[in-house]
Amino acid sequence: MQSSSHASSAGRSRRASRRSPLADWLDRQAPYVFVLPTVLVILGFSIFPLVASAYLSLTRFAISEGGYELTFVGLRNYVRLFTGSQQFHFTGVFRPPGLISLAVMAAAALVTVWWLARYLRGARRSAMGALGRAIAAAAFLALVWLGASTTGNGGALGSLMVTLFYVVVGVALQFALGLGLAYLCTLPLGGGRFFRLLFFLPLMVTPVGIAYMFRMMADTSVGPLAPLWSLVGLGQIQWAADPWLARTVVVIGDTWQWVPFMFLVLLAALEGVSRDQVEAAQLDGASNWRIFRDVTWPSIAPVAASAVLIRLIEAFKIVDLPNVLTNGGPGIATESMTLHAFIEWRTLNLGGASAVAYMLFFVSTIACVSFFQLVVRRARGHA
Repeated sequence: MQSSSHASSAGRSRRASRRSPLADWLDRQAPYVFVLPTVLVILGFSIFPLVASAYLSLTRFAISEGGYELTFVGLRNYVRLFTGSQQFHFTGVFRPPGLISLAVMAAAALVTVWWLARYLRGARRSAMGALGRAIAAAAFLALVWLGASTTGNGGALGSLMVTLFYVVVGVALQFALGLGLAYLCTLPLGGGRFFRLLFFLPLMVTPVGIAYMFRMMADTSVGPLAPLWSLVGLGQIQWAADPWLARTVVVIGDTWQWVPFMFLVLLAALEGVSRDQVEAAQLDGASNWRIFRDVTWPSIAPVAASAVLIRLIEAFKIVDLPNVLTNGGPGIATESMTLHAFIEWRTLNLGGASAVAYMLFFVSTIACVSFFQLVVRRARGHA
């Protein structure tokens, strides 16, 4: 037996030695041959639109005889969004700040200064960390000032603040409801499997279908729930004519669609919590709230932070619900930045549409990178 094994190994070594250098080279290059074309195709489809839209945002598009004409205008499309003819559409209609607005801005400035000073006094500070936090703080203060200056009588939100309203309020509601439902499904209650399937169903419906469904359900005059609205005294409310009610309906529809995503991710995280630690805390007499705060939450925090980050990235692209539910109305009160860019594109203002899209890219990048550095990394145990 031993001699036969030696003979077989010798035979394999002789066959390996007879392999040509070309075959060995092909084996070494196989990962590049099979993976590199795919990587190049993906990069091409990702980078080319990014570069092309960046160039378009610096030009003015016009139909000309025999085709079209692109005229380089520099940063004029961006200037129009902040100080020109598109300012009311993008940043909103400004009003003189009142006492409440001034108090909100002062409180935000104090909290930001305290946060930066706390980091600079810490032992793990760094130049890059200070720079990143300074950028996040500047963006936060600018958005607080913008919101305080455009909210209230005489003011009107632009697509920038409307998008942030959808993102902040919508994602917060989705996380809270998803966590609550996931926690209930981990308890020893009857019908757990049925409710798990029921909570998952909204995620299978297309956003356009959800928008049309909520448009019918929210119709207080002839919709399927019109008798119920009349019974509770809401039959004469025209929610589509009120900016804040219309935005609220959009947030409710978006929340109904995306709560299942949070529910599934957080349910998996909750079911992965160590039962030994929970039972040990119960034996020590800890309440359910203390067990959740001290045992469950630290275990699921990394997964929860990552789920919120994924949802943040997706929430910035909301377009189906405000387009179908309200068509951006009343006026432009419910237009997101994506819908704003789409409307500019539909009117053949490709330069303006690209400028809005790039502003969305900048805002979402700063928001998501800041959230990752300040929340996700901390939840994962990194400073």
